[in-house]
Amino acid sequence: MKSCLVDLECTYCGRRYSADRPIRTCPECGKVLYPRYDLDAARRSLDRSSLAGRPPNMWRYFEVMPVRDESNVVTLGEGFTPLFRADRLGRELGVANLFIKDEGVNPTASFKARGLSAAVSKAKELGIARLAMPSAGNAGGALAAYAARAGLEAHVFMPKDAPEANRVEVAAAGANLTLVDGLISDAGAISRERAAQHGLFDVSTLQEPYRVEGKKTMGYELAEQMGWTLPDAIIYPTGGGTGIVGFWKAFEELEQLGWTDGKRPRLYSAQAENCAPIVRAFHDGAEFAEPWRNARTIAAGMRVPSAIGDYLMLRALRESNGGAVTVTDEEILRWVPKVTALEGIFVCPEGAATAAALTKLLEANEVSPSERVILLNTGSGLKYLDALT
Repeated sequence: MKSCLVDLECTYCGRRYSADRPIRTCPECGKVLYPRYDLDAARRSLDRSSLAGRPPNMWRYFEVMPVRDESNVVTLGEGFTPLFRADRLGRELGVANLFIKDEGVNPTASFKARGLSAAVSKAKELGIARLAMPSAGNAGGALAAYAARAGLEAHVFMPKDAPEANRVEVAAAGANLTLVDGLISDAGAISRERAAQHGLFDVSTLQEPYRVEGKKTMGYELAEQMGWTLPDAIIYPTGGGTGIVGFWKAFEELEQLGWTDGKRPRLYSAQAENCAPIVRAFHDGAEFAEPWRNARTIAAGMRVPSAIGDYLMLRALRESNGGAVTVTDEEILRWVPKVTALEGIFVCPEGAATAAALTKLLEANEVSPSERVILLNTGSGLKYLDALT
């Protein structure tokens, strides 16, 4: 297999850069960089039927992944997570065709495994040996695991009140863990400062080009698992937002490959009532989201007061004719055991937020009971036992 990676493109000013040297964000405007591919070449070497014989992980789409040499792939078997029909939950909500994409079965028990597999693999290929990042929890555990697998050095900066499972996970994998008073934004400031001081390469969400490529494989998988006909709506719990923009990037590429017909799902962002910068910006008609003051929520992954990819999330929500809603912590805590008891999937608080959001979207007639709807469970409830008991 051969990657069809061409270069990197700034998602804001459009400038192009080499994908064969270390780079984080656009040097001109500071915005997010996306890897771009020769999709005509990819189409010649990869078609839908050829996927059947490939390994059931996210690297099955190697031609449209950013690692040029397969020997540099750092994998723990991430991706190709199950898509379950949720008939009992659907009857509870009044939705005839409801599905749960369960990312909790990934290595390190969350969807963060996808992004960090891609980022660590590319770092290895580029000769980067020392990595750093801030994390609300699950991403730090994933970086620690993949860095350990690759034999790289990892430094994780995490709020002191991050879930205990994440703190233990990072330390167990041998990463350097720094606990920070404050939110992920505070951890991010310290991560960037330490990276500059000690020559670390910071792989913060959307502040390097490759984590999004791991996340976009959720879109490829969803298309493949649904017989190349995409659903009507996807509800996604939103913090840093790489998942939403990854889906939108995947759908664009799938159309250019000729694998889907151009009918894309509506994307809906679910955020916590007390940390909802994207919801507020969406309803205000803003291009960017102002930072949220005094952010708080039980869902650690959604407690992100500001995100560099805000304009990309808002663009995806609007271009898809989707929307954005808030849910309360009380609603989240109600839906964790509800979803688990109905479907047997121990969802994380972020996953439960999507069920709570769906009830509101149904009430507002933004989602129809007859539509095919996907809820994203981004991690296992086992990572949150201290918050849920």
